[in-house]
Amino acid sequence: MRAIKDKLRLKFFLFLGLAFVLIQIPVIGDYFRIINTVIHESGHAFMALFGGNVESISLFMNADGVTHGTQSIWVVDFITCIAGYMISSLMAFVSFWLIKRKKYTLFIDMLLGLILINFILWVRNPYGLFWLASFGLLFLALLIKGSQKVINNLVLLIASILLVESVSTAYDIFIISLIQPHAAGDATNLSHLTAFIPAQVWGIFFFAQALFFVLLGFKKGLYRIGAVEIQPKYQLEGTKEY
Repeated sequence: MRAIKDKLRLKFFLFLGLAFVLIQIPVIGDYFRIINTVIHESGHAFMALFGGNVESISLFMNADGVTHGTQSIWVVDFITCIAGYMISSLMAFVSFWLIKRKKYTLFIDMLLGLILINFILWVRNPYGLFWLASFGLLFLALLIKGSQKVINNLVLLIASILLVESVSTAYDIFIISLIQPHAAGDATNLSHLTAFIPAQVWGIFFFAQALFFVLLGFKKGLYRIGAVEIQPKYQLEGTKEY
């Protein structure tokens, strides 16, 4: 029990709870959930570039998204389909890794870069463009006018949203793959590409990899938010400590 306490802090649970409550609020919750959607769809798009073409990405008010593209190589099509949920889980992990190392500005720069790439290259539907512009301007204003404490807390909130969403969306696709395997999004697409592996197995895989990244973050101590790192003292022989 003590080992678990050493890897977790109350602040982590407070922000995780705040993120969970926030994304349940109508309209506002979906607006913030799209952060994860952008990362998910961008994961598809970046992988598709290795052997295909990305035509567009659409982002919707209900936090859904879709990437339109063409791939001529089976392996690229496979990697493109599998990338969405895995990139989302990886980004949630990286977010807390950066926070642990107090790289708040780098985290914001990464998201701004992703927003800019989507705005220029891929997103074309009206709401998607609105979301990218409004969220990007919010981050810019935060960098210019926000205090360090406000920046730190907002970054932690966004990272918590990414963590919650990476697990909840993977869980959703897992449940859908069991109930409606023909309409389970990426799991269904992968079952078509790998005829011998059904959508249910891919649904289990997506949920399992999300849990893996959460547990990896726990093992690495990334959720010890606000913990003071104690540096060991070394004293050379023949010297005095003043």
